[in-house]
Amino acid sequence: MSNDLDRTLVPLRGEPRLHVAIIMDGNGRWATRRGLPRTAGHQAGTTAVRAVVETAVGQGIGVLTLYAFSSDNWHRPPVEVRRLLALFASALRRETTRCVADGVRLSVIGRRDRLPPGLVHAIHRAECATAGGDRLHLRVAVDYSARQSIMRAAAAMGTAEEVTPDRFAEALANAQHEPRPVRPVDLLIRTGGEQRLSDFLLWECAYAELYFTPTLWPDFREADLAAAMAVYGQRERRFGAVPVRASA
Repeated sequence: MSNDLDRTLVPLRGEPRLHVAIIMDGNGRWATRRGLPRTAGHQAGTTAVRAVVETAVGQGIGVLTLYAFSSDNWHRPPVEVRRLLALFASALRRETTRCVADGVRLSVIGRRDRLPPGLVHAIHRAECATAGGDRLHLRVAVDYSARQSIMRAAAAMGTAEEVTPDRFAEALANAQHEPRPVRPVDLLIRTGGEQRLSDFLLWECAYAELYFTPTLWPDFREADLAAAMAVYGQRERRFGAVPVRASA
């Protein structure tokens, strides 16, 4: 992402707020259970994306990162891959104006050298158009691998300077096409019943609370997000320290 775009970014209103990340799993199973092609599940999943984005700010979320397409997803059938990327390009064109109106800043993390040129152009246009959004930072992970991002960041750091967590976070942001780091993940949600991270935000999720739900992504709605946030609110986050009441 260019330095020019970096200068156009404005602080989020009311920072800091929570960083919630979601592994949007279950689209294919949702479609298969209905006798539909898997691509129909991906299409249905866009409704869930809109519902979550529209309710995020009201749930105290300032940064929302969605896992849309992993680097391993290239191994899926070519027809499905093409449809997934086409859906994303269509969503960018359709939703950018809405994001601007709603104060949503959009950024895409992950590799771009393997994406279709038309999609890369659409990503850049959407990021520039929404750079002034100050209510919610919506990050979408496309052709993303946390391990690959960490390796690229480490290689870029070299040995010329002292490695600190802050400097490494900056290198990692650059490796992911982000102009600057975002706060660590507070809550990671995975839909679809599986209970693993699947190479998603491994560095950023070091102290994240984990929430797994059997709800398939196309069925995930505002009430499901509220339920996850309610569980998060009951968690005690100690970050390795002893609770104050226990040390008194």
